[in-house]
Amino acid sequence: MKLDEVKISKAIIESYKDKLINALDVDVAIVGGGPAGMVCGYYLAKKGKNVALFERKLSIGGGMWGGGMMFNEIVAQEKARKILDEIGIKTRLYEKGYYMADSIESVSTICSKAVKAGLKIFNLISAEDLMIKNNRIAGLVLNWTAVEMAHLHVDPITMASRFVVDATGHAAEVVRLAERKSGLKLRTRTGKIVGEGSMAADAAEKTIVKNSREVAPGLYTCGMCSNAVFGGPRMGPIFGGMLLSGEKVAKDLLRRL
Repeated sequence: MKLDEVKISKAIIESYKDKLINALDVDVAIVGGGPAGMVCGYYLAKKGKNVALFERKLSIGGGMWGGGMMFNEIVAQEKARKILDEIGIKTRLYEKGYYMADSIESVSTICSKAVKAGLKIFNLISAEDLMIKNNRIAGLVLNWTAVEMAHLHVDPITMASRFVVDATGHAAEVVRLAERKSGLKLRTRTGKIVGEGSMAADAAEKTIVKNSREVAPGLYTCGMCSNAVFGGPRMGPIFGGMLLSGEKVAKDLLRRL
């Protein structure tokens, strides 16, 4: 068979168009394709929910690819090991309470399992604004990351979602949009983003799960974003809390959907 360049282009455009149209009205929209966001999407999709994840970069995985200081190994505690086991990631005992996993295997496997479960991942797309209806976060305003980087005056598109999850890490980009533009008071002790504290791994691993919750009507925090918003310490190169955070938010949302 002789390949036709135009048919190749049409196949890509038509397939992507269908995928994007089906993601314009979903149960949950997740912003940020790090481990917390992908694990959240995995558990939601596994239960049959319509979930779309938007990642501004070319690749997904957030900081997990680089482990600690570009040593591509990650650490997880006993409580989080069950998630790695369920997803199919090999772990090794370092010493009691400390389990190691290859960061490359971890990211690629989480991504693969989440997509196979039904999570729709869109890379190279940024959430530049929020859709707000009746004092509730009701969706996202999306544009190509390249448009944002080039400072082009190109209008975005809008998608609807019953819930939005901010999994953008330290930057807490979606919550910052809500704080700045929505007029809504955040459910933090100050009513605004509190800010991330200095590194304290043990405390951060506990608070990141506690802080993974609804911060404004329809808007949840997940992963490192949670401690940045609610004022917990930085966790450092341990990823168990990230996985447990994604699982917790998914469970909370499943009870509400």
